[in-house]
Amino acid sequence: MAETASKKTAQDRPRLLLMDGHSLAYRAFFALPAENFTTASGQPTNAIYGFASMLANTLRDEAPTHFAVAFDVSRKTWRSGEFPEYKANRSTTPDEFKGQVELIGELLDAMHAERFAVEGFEADDIIATLVTQAEAEGFEVLIVTGDRDSFQLVSEHTTVLYPTKGVSELTRYTPSKVQEKYGLTPAQYPDFAALRGDPSDNLPGIPGVGEKTAAKWINQFGSFADLVERAEEVKGKAGQNFRDHLESVKLNRRLTEMVKDVPLPKAVTGLAREPYDRSALTGVLETLEIRNPSLRERLLAVDPGAAEAEPPAPAQGVELDGSVLGSGELAPWLAEHGAVPLGVATVDTWALGTGNISEIALAAADGPAAWFDTTQLDEADERAFAAWLADAGRPKVLHNAKNAMRVLPEHGWRIEGVGMDTALAAYLVKPGRRSFALDSLAVEYLGRELTPPAAADGQLAFGTDERAEAEALMAQARAVLDLGDAFAERLAEVGATRLLDEIELPTSAMLARLERHGIAADRAHLQAMEQQFAGAVQQAVKEAHAAVGREFNLGSPKQLQEVLFGELGLPKTKKTKTGYTTDADALAWLAGQTEHELPVLMLRHREQAKLRVTVEGLIKTIGGDGRIHTTFNQTVAATGRLSSTDPNLQNIPVRTDEGRAIRRGFVVGEGYESLMTADYSQIELRVMAHLSEDDGLIEAFTSGEDLHTTVASQVFSVSKPAVDPEMRRKIKAMSYGLAYGLSAFGLSQQLGIEAAEARVLMENYFERFGGVRDYLRRAVEEARATGYTETMLGRRRYLPDLNSDNRQRREAAERMALNAPIQGTAADIVKIAMLRVESALAEAELTSRMLLQVHDEIVLEVAPGERDRVEELLRREMSAAAQLRAPLDVSVGSGTDWESAAH
Repeated sequence: MAETASKKTAQDRPRLLLMDGHSLAYRAFFALPAENFTTASGQPTNAIYGFASMLANTLRDEAPTHFAVAFDVSRKTWRSGEFPEYKANRSTTPDEFKGQVELIGELLDAMHAERFAVEGFEADDIIATLVTQAEAEGFEVLIVTGDRDSFQLVSEHTTVLYPTKGVSELTRYTPSKVQEKYGLTPAQYPDFAALRGDPSDNLPGIPGVGEKTAAKWINQFGSFADLVERAEEVKGKAGQNFRDHLESVKLNRRLTEMVKDVPLPKAVTGLAREPYDRSALTGVLETLEIRNPSLRERLLAVDPGAAEAEPPAPAQGVELDGSVLGSGELAPWLAEHGAVPLGVATVDTWALGTGNISEIALAAADGPAAWFDTTQLDEADERAFAAWLADAGRPKVLHNAKNAMRVLPEHGWRIEGVGMDTALAAYLVKPGRRSFALDSLAVEYLGRELTPPAAADGQLAFGTDERAEAEALMAQARAVLDLGDAFAERLAEVGATRLLDEIELPTSAMLARLERHGIAADRAHLQAMEQQFAGAVQQAVKEAHAAVGREFNLGSPKQLQEVLFGELGLPKTKKTKTGYTTDADALAWLAGQTEHELPVLMLRHREQAKLRVTVEGLIKTIGGDGRIHTTFNQTVAATGRLSSTDPNLQNIPVRTDEGRAIRRGFVVGEGYESLMTADYSQIELRVMAHLSEDDGLIEAFTSGEDLHTTVASQVFSVSKPAVDPEMRRKIKAMSYGLAYGLSAFGLSQQLGIEAAEARVLMENYFERFGGVRDYLRRAVEEARATGYTETMLGRRRYLPDLNSDNRQRREAAERMALNAPIQGTAADIVKIAMLRVESALAEAELTSRMLLQVHDEIVLEVAPGERDRVEELLRREMSAAAQLRAPLDVSVGSGTDWESAAH
């Protein structure tokens, strides 16, 4: 070497950061509650999140030039070979932790970070080997680990960063810090550890010898070797104990010493940090449903390639020929470029329902892009823009097209010809992801960074620099267009093109119309309901205080635990990190285990409080027109079912008196005669009968008799008149449970029976309906082979966890494999039915219109004199939405409010 390590200054030295992967992941696992970090498939991500957060912060604070992470392979190492009891006292790895280390590896791979794991060695041996190499090469070294044995590696150029509070605080251990803490040099630490023993590794200590005595002996004799050689000089009972345990202490010393020559596939000089694969990193975070923008930004901020990346908007990796159009310039631009597919972006592309469409950007397939302010258009521009928007022959590519289709008509513009919605396409390609934000998709599929707008005064805007704002929006329009091309190929690959063209895009346009219609609300009725629930909440609080004999905060889990399990001495529920759980299931269990009234009062308090919040939300969303305009979501449920937000109408209970009372607050609007509701009777079970081709179940549907009574008579081997309500209840739960992937244990919990009884019930069911059993078994086996399930229309749900080694993840995926084809097919049928109904209403030139779709129920507003025709149309079109072996059956009702229209 031209320059020795000792002559290099701190600034000249390359900086190596080493992390003990298993040690830090395990700490993160216990620092963050798993219940707050779990994906929809049941995969916990708390260890991953905590590790990634620590990683981002450490890379930011320490700015290493080189980086690597070391992992253990298993507990079987050279140490366990010498001492079989090594770490044998450690508890079984929690199921929630299993699988997370592997996923951390995927995160590191996306960051192009080197990771090492060597059979027979521990992570700290790998770290010791790299430290030895690094110091010889003149590196400054930082080690992040929760293993105190690493203190033996501390030197003038090596520092240990030891977590002292979860994974959020690190203490720097330099030679002086080790000396201050233990009264020893780092080189003496293995001697000290051998004498002290280590309960966490199951290394026995010496009776009567603690840390102070161990440190005193090492300082007195100089080293462990000298202490052993002069063992007879150690006085007192402690000295005799030392001599009695000398062999085990010698073994401790061998095991505590780290190996410094582990064979590694890459030398320390090859660990220089490399630019991330940003697309892969975004994909990993999306798959893990880690949606915290702060964490993603912190990880990207320490990307070594960030400084070399091309500048932000407008170009971001593509040539952007963009024009800011003034008054009179849009019409000629559209005349030149409007015939080719155009990507469209507005500020509203980034968020639902802002209503901000004053700025629009277009990007043409033949190259140019344009930005314009809709408030600055002249008459010719407005006519040209309106004509282009309404021309179905002029292809348009949008992201979250429903937003534009809802808002543009409010400005007098109608939009047709949307041939691609990149959010919907991304959903069909990967329905399990939790975010379909444009910036995330651009990074993942185009490797392109976009500039999002900032929030100001409740509105979205890009800033005060008009040119930069325009270029940012044009870059988005270009990304939308390019994503459209990318997704067109992927849709074809997965056979989902028809789903987009014939189901999702038409449904999106239809939902935009439903959102604009809204539904009339009786404000006075809802306000009276809110007061009623508020009174019920206060009454529950009063009765709970009386039951306990003192006041306490019913909303405080800690105080509730003290009351339930401390003062009242009620049976303990499931143990958690913060005590014993007091969730709804636990309270229901307690209500059944004890005669004390508090659990029942708590359940009532929570139910009434939830209802009050629901009604408050409804009142707040009543618009100036006296109607509630919910927002429908197509990309939330992986099965294809619709949901709603602002307000969430699925929060309203369907089968309770309170829920029915709330629904009476949704009323027929001015100029209309009544509301009409329609839905399918037992659609999931009919789909299951169709897919399973079970003759017995199909016959039960076609017999014209009550389905659950008919099935119960066969399962329990009794005549139909002999089927009692309890038998029918069990069979109903059984049938629907199968459609939702319910296990025997889940069925037992739902019915309040022993698991063994539930298992027998399921076996008897399958004995009578073998086709259902065979179908469900086949559905899981086929999904395990292909990696996905499919509905009748080809809607896929990908389930990679079907082959997971983690039992919890695998079983969750199996339940989804049972559920997805049935639920997904039912969702597809409902969408087809709605499209048929809306089309038929238009063809018949009826004024009646659809308003809502909630829990598979369609709600319509019926114009005077059209009731009979609308009902006949509903039954005809909905019945014809799919041809099933167990024919679809439509139920219809009407009334002046949602509840009275029930059927």
